[in-house]
Amino acid sequence: MLPPKNRLVKKNDFERLFKKGSFLNSQLFSLRFIKNGLADSRFGFVVSAKISKKAVERNKIKRRLRESIRAILENIHPGVDVSITTKPTIKNKKFEDIIEEIEKIFKKAGLVG
Repeated sequence: MLPPKNRLVKKNDFERLFKKGSFLNSQLFSLRFIKNGLADSRFGFVVSAKISKKAVERNKIKRRLRESIRAILENIHPGVDVSITTKPTIKNKKFEDIIEEIEKIFKKAGLVG
């Protein structure tokens, strides 16, 4: 589980991120990021009902995403807000595939050092 200091939860933060943030796409999800001026990076996850009607499946996807972020958290540059919006292709992927895709897109965005 991500520590509370690394969670993006406020509506205003998400709105700022979606209006002004940079955007990258991958096969499994879309990534939005923006500098936040804080000492810690914060992460938010969006899994819509289009992915699955069942909350259980959406929550499982979010848990996998949070765990994959936690695994590389020490390598991520501080001071960034990140939102990960999933695509339907993530539904049948294994955890290892999700971690690999997260690492790829974070490198492409220049968020990992």
